[in-house]
Amino acid sequence: GPNGAGKTTLLNSISRMVSTAGSITWNDKDLTSLNPTKISKMGIMHVPSGRHVFPGLTVMENLELGTANWRGAFGKADYKNDVETIFALFPRLKERKDQLAWSMSGGEQQMLAIGRAMMGRPKILLLDEPSMGLAPVVVAELFEKIVEINQSGITILLVEQNARIALENTDYAYVIEEGHITLEGPSEQLRDDPKVVQAYLGKFVNQ
Repeated sequence: GPNGAGKTTLLNSISRMVSTAGSITWNDKDLTSLNPTKISKMGIMHVPSGRHVFPGLTVMENLELGTANWRGAFGKADYKNDVETIFALFPRLKERKDQLAWSMSGGEQQMLAIGRAMMGRPKILLLDEPSMGLAPVVVAELFEKIVEINQSGITILLVEQNARIALENTDYAYVIEEGHITLEGPSEQLRDDPKVVQAYLGKFVNQ
């Protein structure tokens, strides 16, 4: 959907970063009465738009903070295997594990933000505009990793203005305009929908 459609508000509502009317249900449990801490402990992990890594902390320190939902603020439980999984997924983070987050490129920071969320052992991963501000070659690499995460068994709810790459890498899609779902269906089907093609894919079709 376009700017202002309500995409980010939807994710913020699920993770309870904002309060909204109505109901949001996850595994038969209404989330609207819960706070973000309880939401994360349920395995709902949110990677916000703009990355929001902790700039003055190292890569390793950022990743360790991602475990707080299951280890606690000063937990003693081992997370070595979790870190190795992230480093296998994003080798660049291993190369820069002692580097301060502020000094990393935008693409590396996005990898770190996703890696930090993965350290929380998500059951569902909420990704808000992961391609924002990144070069096309970096976006392509990043989405390969996002698909890999999904194929490992983790459900992903993706918000993305780049309709082309979103529809190429997802199973099911919704088009949101002014807070309402105007189209939905299998991503492959929406890629061929004339309205989606003309409005979001930069092509014109014969009427």
